Amino acid sequence: MPRKMFFTRGVGRHKQQLQSFELALRNAGIERCNIVTVSSIVPPNCRIISRERGMKELKPGQITYCVMARNRTNEPNRLVGAAIGVALPKDSSSHGYISEHHCFGLTAKKLEEYTEDLAATMLATTLGVEFDPDTAWDTRKQEYKMSGQIVRTQSIAQTAEGDKNGLWTTVIAVVIFCEK
Repeated sequence: MPRKMFFTRGVGRHKQQLQSFELALRNAGIERCNIVTVSSIVPPNCRIISRERGMKELKPGQITYCVMARNRTNEPNRLVGAAIGVALPKDSSSHGYISEHHCFGLTAKKLEEYTEDLAATMLATTLGVEFDPDTAWDTRKQEYKMSGQIVRTQSIAQTAEGDKNGLWTTVIAVVIFCEK
């Protein structure tokens, strides 16, 4: 069961779509791992660590579990984005939630807010926290924290404009799980 997790992100450009993805993995620092994507649950007692600390725990060739948002384009100047959001409960022996989203045309800040909101809303509904879904995220974020049941939310996004010469541009945002 993973005990730690960390955020990373990357962007890659290449004439081949697959190579563009590889370069995004390299930019994120996780190209040497055998990536296995999983769904949206943060295991109980799993804590967020820094990227620098997490990277030290990765070994070449290891099976590495993650939640990944990924997007790509070969359209010149098209804004492409991917983001991950995390929400953790106050009770660390309970599970949290991770959301992933990819889209076109949104800034990194908007993507981060969106995925953080998604993760917090999934956790809030599980915990029975009452909220108005039509309220702005900033307001609901305060409501969630004031409930005392959601202790932390965090997000990461990667955006890039499509290469002006039509190369494939791939963006990734990732939460990596560490076993130790």
